[in-house]
Amino acid sequence: MRGMSENVEAMEMNRRFWDEAVPIHVASEFYDVASFKAGKSTLGQVELSEAGEVRGKTLLHLQCHFGMETLSWARAGAIVTGIDFSRPAIETARSLAAELGIDATFVESNIYDLPEKLAGQFDIVFTSLGALCWLPDVPAWAKIAAGFVKPGGIFYILDGHPVGHSLDDEAPAGELRLRYPYFAGTPVQFDGEGTYADTSAKIENRGTVEFNHNLGEIVTSLIDAGLRIEFLHEFPFCGWEALPGMIKGDDGFYHPPAGSELVPFLFSIRARKPA
Repeated sequence: MRGMSENVEAMEMNRRFWDEAVPIHVASEFYDVASFKAGKSTLGQVELSEAGEVRGKTLLHLQCHFGMETLSWARAGAIVTGIDFSRPAIETARSLAAELGIDATFVESNIYDLPEKLAGQFDIVFTSLGALCWLPDVPAWAKIAAGFVKPGGIFYILDGHPVGHSLDDEAPAGELRLRYPYFAGTPVQFDGEGTYADTSAKIENRGTVEFNHNLGEIVTSLIDAGLRIEFLHEFPFCGWEALPGMIKGDDGFYHPPAGSELVPFLFSIRARKPA
């Protein structure tokens, strides 16, 4: 396992990438900000059905990027707070909320520093799609997330499955081939062009470090943090084109070619803090 100084360096490298990615993502077809401004929600049926009723409830969105999901929860009736470690992301989220007249609070913070920058507890703590792979320490993340859940409240996550993360993302379409480590503790550095939202984009700070976290580590970390797991679900589709040949369906998710729906690409967990 990497030392703390190496993890800090990796997260700073990632932050520089995300700072630069924000305007690219805002302008991308992938995020389709114009449709969001016209009233479209970015939330899918999975998280809407599994997170439960949010109207009138306080909701903390961890790693919110530039805020469209956070603001979609606000449109659904939640009282929202979003946090992200990228200053351009938070500034964009605040600007978007102001432009649309949506009441929301956004806080610039590294997830591990959040207890020093945000007080209080929430009915729902939420995170989704591409969050955990950027974090070196899942047990610490789980303790922080659980600390912001009110007694009786819930934590909910929908994110990339560690099995999906371990597959070769350059294999021929429809071929499932292992490439990356499944178990926690082995960071992988990437230096590719563009981002998942725009592969043709030219990013100067394109180096990133990702951390896979096996499902056992994730579940156990939430339990050790004092939460009770209500369910763990796994899905054979993804929120982005994780492998070549995946096709975006009417449900908004990316599905593998027919016949290769053999492994999970997403998982969800809902956990509750005892009252």
